[in-house]
Amino acid sequence: MIYLSEFVFPSYDEEYRVRLEEKRTCFNTMYPFFVLSSRGLERLDFAPVTLLYGGNGSGKTTALNVISEALSLKRDSPFNRSSFFADYIKLCRFRTARSLPEESRTVSSDDVFDYMLSLRAVNEGIDLKREELFEEYFQKRGSGPFRMQSLADYDELKKVTDARKKTLSGYVRDGGMDKNVREQSNGESAFFYFTSRIRGAGLYLLDEPENSLSPQKQLEFKQFLEEEARFFDSQFIIATHSPFLLSLRGAKIYDFDGDPVDVKRWTQLESVKAYFEFFEAPRSEFRTSPAPKGQR
Repeated sequence: MIYLSEFVFPSYDEEYRVRLEEKRTCFNTMYPFFVLSSRGLERLDFAPVTLLYGGNGSGKTTALNVISEALSLKRDSPFNRSSFFADYIKLCRFRTARSLPEESRTVSSDDVFDYMLSLRAVNEGIDLKREELFEEYFQKRGSGPFRMQSLADYDELKKVTDARKKTLSGYVRDGGMDKNVREQSNGESAFFYFTSRIRGAGLYLLDEPENSLSPQKQLEFKQFLEEEARFFDSQFIIATHSPFLLSLRGAKIYDFDGDPVDVKRWTQLESVKAYFEFFEAPRSEFRTSPAPKGQR
């Protein structure tokens, strides 16, 4: 499914005219002006899965943020937005084949990091409450005879009774503190976050989703994206330099390291060729080397 078919960025001449008309003098940068035009990028045409490939500083994330802002897509975390962003967006043009579904959104690696920090904060709060329950258990269990003098003492009587008839683990579990919210690794949390934000038919802009994902999780995520695009009417525009995601079936890849930016096959990309050469040299060792002691 294709919701966004093309996006046109301002040319260098258009950007330069804005610069000449600019009356403000107290600024160090006009970001995002002159970032993409310096790469010779004026237009992107999209497939159901389109990948923006390039190293740090290549402009792929800038392009993603510009598209997201122009389309007013939902997102959780703020991005590097200068005071010139609105002026730049006015110069952009795009074509959508149909109205964007409500589920359409932008998801960045910053969103994932914020999510994991929030989980950590919640879990630390749960750990603190668990420690309080430990202390409460031993205090109530070791207290002397309890006399109920009014209905206001009922809750306290119940705690004392529970502490005396239950084990420590049972007391803590019934207090709702038996486990953390999500007992997962960072990679599992990141995978959960991305997959929970992609909800079927919609346009999804993903910024370096491979961050925090192990190679195995990247392969799982690759399969997830392929199925979403093929069976659930999802369109993806992804900024990435992961060789696993670059191998997405049927993806159209723009090489932002090229000058000008151009479409390439994933096997033509410099970083992918570097990975290939790195593993190709010791190929025989992968086939003949015995497993380390203790791992056989």
